[in-house]
Amino acid sequence: MPTLILVRHGRSTANTEGLLAGWTPGVRLDERGTAQAAALPGRLAALPLAEVVTSPLERCQETVRPLLDARPSLTAHTDERIGECHYGDWSGRKLAELKDEPLMEVVQAHPSAAEFPGGESMRAMATRAAEAVREWNARVERDHGPGAVYLMCSHGDIIKSLVADALGLHLDLFQRISVEPCSITAIRYTRTRPFLVRLGDTGDFASLVPPEEPPAGDATVGGGAGAP
Repeated sequence: MPTLILVRHGRSTANTEGLLAGWTPGVRLDERGTAQAAALPGRLAALPLAEVVTSPLERCQETVRPLLDARPSLTAHTDERIGECHYGDWSGRKLAELKDEPLMEVVQAHPSAAEFPGGESMRAMATRAAEAVREWNARVERDHGPGAVYLMCSHGDIIKSLVADALGLHLDLFQRISVEPCSITAIRYTRTRPFLVRLGDTGDFASLVPPEEPPAGDATVGGGAGAP
């Protein structure tokens, strides 16, 4: 079965403003995110990518555009199932405000039970993303052979849920996983089990420098902004 390259979109204006973007329209890459996207073709130059699949949201479409420009023979597909979680009434709100919502404790500690008001459950998000990957695995293998490599550009919570699925982790543990903007995660699927071969690789270790204040124990819903 194929190898899946998961790319989180580059840093967005919502990331730097501390907003939970969700499906809010008009959220684009910021200056750093644009530079991250421009570097993506070089980072992936050694990989014979067979297909590119992307979330329909602007920040993902912008992230893969330089790659598609560099490889005009690549076919790009949009799949709503790997779009961001539908955060409903939480969409567009400041993360600093949301931390005091009672639901946030559930999102952090028991995400399989979390359902966003006016949106979807995290369980439904994880299910649709996993189903999309399984269908694309079969399609890519059929069209390009079992050794094919393909890319999906998606969002932090989606990628974290797919990593948890690959590792056989319960969704309640997925908040322990971190993927930064424009990071690369790779999962090699086989007939009997997946192998996680890269996780959140940015090639930049600046985000590992200890912060001045001790980091909080909570995960950033939707994914953090990465290194400053």
